[in-house]
Amino acid sequence: MTLYPKLITDALATVVYPGTKKNLIESEMLADDVRINGMKVEFTLVFPRETDPFLKSTVKAAEAAIHYHVDKDVEVTIKTEFKNAARPEVGKLLPQVKNIIAVSSGKGGVGKSTVSSNLAISLARLGYKVGLLDADIFGPSAPKMFGVEDARPYSVQKDGRTLIEPIEKYGVKLLSIGFFIDPDTATLWRGGMATSALKQLIADADWGELDYFILDTPPGTSDIHLTLLQTLSITGAVIVSSPQKVALADARKGIDMYRNDKVNVPILGLVENMAWFTPAELPQNKYYIFGKDGCKNLAEEMQCPLLAQIPIVQSICESGDAGKPAACNIDTMTGQAFINLAQAVVTVTNRRNKEQAPTKIVKVD
Repeated sequence: MTLYPKLITDALATVVYPGTKKNLIESEMLADDVRINGMKVEFTLVFPRETDPFLKSTVKAAEAAIHYHVDKDVEVTIKTEFKNAARPEVGKLLPQVKNIIAVSSGKGGVGKSTVSSNLAISLARLGYKVGLLDADIFGPSAPKMFGVEDARPYSVQKDGRTLIEPIEKYGVKLLSIGFFIDPDTATLWRGGMATSALKQLIADADWGELDYFILDTPPGTSDIHLTLLQTLSITGAVIVSSPQKVALADARKGIDMYRNDKVNVPILGLVENMAWFTPAELPQNKYYIFGKDGCKNLAEEMQCPLLAQIPIVQSICESGDAGKPAACNIDTMTGQAFINLAQAVVTVTNRRNKEQAPTKIVKVD
């Protein structure tokens, strides 16, 4: 007997799929991959989801139909695939994430990504489950800071959906648009493309169970920030600034963005980065290159906690560039500073959760 595809499709047209009450062909469940080799037939049936209750019985019925309508001696191999289930709606994203922390700055160049990366690693070192999203779509830096520039996330099937599996290093689950673009090419995207990419990194990734989800946001107040606020219930914001007056002016804008009546995201506290310079050969000396206690004074003025003052040490820059952030070594002054920052963030987050209601997702007309 000579087999040909129509014999197979005709046989499968006799099998009714209980989920649609139509046959397999009408239900468009036969993939376009029917292979025939002599008396061997191989094809794929596409089901709505991985947990389909009719999967096993439908596969058995398809095999039986071919044996009955075509030939009992046909060797049948049936593979299964699953349609991608719909993305959960806003408000139901990341159900296993306890705290979402936005690390923000009004101004670029104040070390926000350095603080984000080291905070995430320090929280992981304290025993928490941590994820870090590099939300700076146009200037991603996390892949380099974690030493995973060549990593390429792969996809996994989960609950009927194809999800991006985050890269994991130093105990932190990490995703960045930097994993998906050419690092030597400028990202020339309109706002809609950037926000769409950001939503994918949030909603179409397998973040799993996290105690802290750190958002490394871009500088300023932009579409990206609005997308985050409209997509996630952010537990609180950590504002990073240097002591310099121009940076402090922009930090005020960042604080105002989160405290805006339409936003109402609590400010967990401020981090003064580049607080002073300490040369390696004179570890007891402090040189206030950008001014002294500027962020500390701003914290008092805005009635926010000052979470940490991080000094300028050459090793911070070198370790970040080398893909091994300072927090990886808690025996150093900077490593300990970031551990102290992480402990402070845990304290203020717990207090915030005890005293304040959960943040609502922002709805902007």
